[in-house]
Amino acid sequence: MIGLLAIASYASSAYRLSSASPVLWIRQGLQSSYTASLPNVTIFATGGTIAGESTSSTLNSGYDVAASMQELVDAVPEMLQYANVGGFQVSEVGSTNMNQTILLELHKAVSAEVLKSNVSGVVLTHGSDTLEETCFFLYLTVDTEKPIVCTAAMRPSTAVSADGPANVLQSVVRATAPNARNRGAMVSLNDKITSAVFATKNHANNPDTFYSTDAGALGYYLDSIPYFYFEAAKPIGTRYFDISDPYALPQIDILYSHQDMNPGLPNASVALGAKGLVFAGNGDGGVADLAYYAAESIHNAKGISVVTSHKVPNGWANTDGFVIGSAHLNHVKARILLQLAVYEGLDDEEVGALFDALRPNPWLI
Repeated sequence: MIGLLAIASYASSAYRLSSASPVLWIRQGLQSSYTASLPNVTIFATGGTIAGESTSSTLNSGYDVAASMQELVDAVPEMLQYANVGGFQVSEVGSTNMNQTILLELHKAVSAEVLKSNVSGVVLTHGSDTLEETCFFLYLTVDTEKPIVCTAAMRPSTAVSADGPANVLQSVVRATAPNARNRGAMVSLNDKITSAVFATKNHANNPDTFYSTDAGALGYYLDSIPYFYFEAAKPIGTRYFDISDPYALPQIDILYSHQDMNPGLPNASVALGAKGLVFAGNGDGGVADLAYYAAESIHNAKGISVVTSHKVPNGWANTDGFVIGSAHLNHVKARILLQLAVYEGLDDEEVGALFDALRPNPWLI
């Protein structure tokens, strides 16, 4: 049986954004009428490679972000056997250009959608490059038991072996699955199910790019059906942030630690408006001495929180003096958590406790 598709567009000068309109279940093209026995899933499309269109089916780069959500759904009519699908075209950008304007509108729309009693779950299609950031942001800011499934593609929709259609199909199916509830936002690519807290992109070109660091995957797909390894649970230390209708989130800058690092970078970031700093640190969060001392002066003078993460894929970043270790979070996710903490008005001690809570409780003899 086949369900329905409705698209509500956002509109503004830059990204065609506005407040979310209600999803309308209407007949489209050759699709049959709304099927009352099927659950309802809402897709939020933002652009990215999954919406990419190239001049050649053999090209996986040099494409335009042009495919509409209607085209994404038309490419996988099988999904309509599992759900009535509606949605919003939020933006048409590569995820490198995702910004606060889009992110806050997306948060508002997703939050409103999951409150609807007739909506089973939501799916977000997004560029893979910053998918982990947006999905982690939604994990922390949308308070719901319903599945929020974030997906992407590594090959444009016009490629011979485009991976987007299967990823969208699996995500829609997962958004209807009862055993996908109470897990927070999740990433879904290449037959893998990962938590937004741990998922990170690991390869610039290969479809098998997202993995789940030391924590491991939540589950996998077989014949497009999700199977989970664990009962539903939230990672230790994660919490919800209420950002109901913020005008803007505070600026948090990431500084990449390296040999001969310019010690003027921390001061430059703060002078340009940063309300917090995150170092992508060496090893377990190490920072070049001169940059460390410069950040310490800023911290002492302005009370700005400074967090260090690890630029290597796995491991833990440790607290060192005034610098707060990000635990298992990489630098882009540490930025999001610090941003929400500063928005909430937490002081430096409270920020430290927030990151420290991410560490599993040790077994003490």
